[in-house]
Amino acid sequence: MSASRFSLTLDLAGAPYYRQIYAHVRDAIAGGRLRPGDRVPSIRGLASALGLARGTVEAAYDLLVGEGYLLPQGQAGTRVAEIGPHAVRLGRARAAAPAVALPDPRAVRPFQLGLPALDAFPHALWSRLTARRLRDATRLHDGYPAPAGDPRLREAIAAHLALSRGLHCAPAQVFVTAGYRHSLDLLARTLLRPGDPVWIEDPGYPPTRLLVETHGAQAVPVAVDDDGLRIAEGRRCAARARLAVVTPSHQSPLGVALALPRRLELIAWAAASKARVLEDDYDGEYRYQGRPLPALASLDREGVVYHAGTFSKVLLPSLRLAYVVVPQPDVARFEATCAAFHGGCPQLVQEVVADFMLEGHFARHVKKMRGLYARRRAAVVEGLQAVFGARLRVELQAGGMHLLVRLQGRTDDRALARAAQRAGMGLQALSDWQHHHAVEPGLLLGFTNVADSAAARSLAERLRAAWRL
Repeated sequence: MSASRFSLTLDLAGAPYYRQIYAHVRDAIAGGRLRPGDRVPSIRGLASALGLARGTVEAAYDLLVGEGYLLPQGQAGTRVAEIGPHAVRLGRARAAAPAVALPDPRAVRPFQLGLPALDAFPHALWSRLTARRLRDATRLHDGYPAPAGDPRLREAIAAHLALSRGLHCAPAQVFVTAGYRHSLDLLARTLLRPGDPVWIEDPGYPPTRLLVETHGAQAVPVAVDDDGLRIAEGRRCAARARLAVVTPSHQSPLGVALALPRRLELIAWAAASKARVLEDDYDGEYRYQGRPLPALASLDREGVVYHAGTFSKVLLPSLRLAYVVVPQPDVARFEATCAAFHGGCPQLVQEVVADFMLEGHFARHVKKMRGLYARRRAAVVEGLQAVFGARLRVELQAGGMHLLVRLQGRTDDRALARAAQRAGMGLQALSDWQHHHAVEPGLLLGFTNVADSAAARSLAERLRAAWRL
């Protein structure tokens, strides 16, 4: 069967290409246009016919194989699997679902924040590593996962942080969690009491305030300027705060880095006040001018900084895997909290991530993504400037996974964001990230899943149409 049998036309500004290919093949099977035993085009052949990278088609095929629609048969090619009449009927029902069906929470919208490049994930390698682990007969005797994390993964994270972030820690200081929210929850359960003041950045990541207040603590918004969190203002507002939550490498959302004098001032304040600092290093790997900045925790000689990282921005959000590094004196307290409140993260996922890191794939993947994101960021900036010209200002920073833009003469960024969202795009208003201090209106655009210059230009045109400019 040739690629032309698919009659597939890609929407440049729609869902990622691999999701479009996946949906088309799945619906063709459900609708009977592809029958069990039919051979589908090779990855190389379909990629060539559609003008895509092999990895994009490979990602779509991996999903179809994983869900049982396709069956790889080596030299015999890839064929439609015998999925049974019930599965076909279910697929047809899905294909014919009315427009009021629940939205797919995994659907990726153009300019959506917080997502890595899903089309560049090494699906084939990941499948091999996962299959190897599943073939290990000893896994049948596994009990519950360790509450603090798999020992090999904790070792791998510690080794990675020493090399990439200048942070030297023992594996026992690394606690594996199910995401940033879980990391902050772990800290709050261990360190905070009801009524404790907590510094949060303003503007800053909205869930941080919600999580702090859920634990009964008092969130204290502290303004951010070009040098990062204003420590002097924090002291004026709540000198006896118990915790400060910061994003020092790439402030979320403004993108500035916390200046070295303020880093030292923050650590000194925490040590003198017997407070603690949570460093949220959510995308510190991605810096396009020079090397990634050392972690704030690498400067800490007082034992007051907790370093939180995540695999959501480097690998996949669906892994639900992150970590927090705690100072050595606090290890026993955090172990007790984990034992009481944390059942551990899925063991198989931890094992595969550990293999991915220890065999050198993680470092290579980060390096590859850093180059890819630099190109995609440049393409999006070029597309926006070509369409909007001087009416739109892009505030480029040294790193990160999103852009901050300002539209001349338009001060209601929430209205602009709503208009873009109605047009199917995922950008956000900067004003929705402010807590107390007023900010200059702006818009936050993720660029990691904008494949190339053509897609960037098309999306910029969609934005202009949505804003009626």
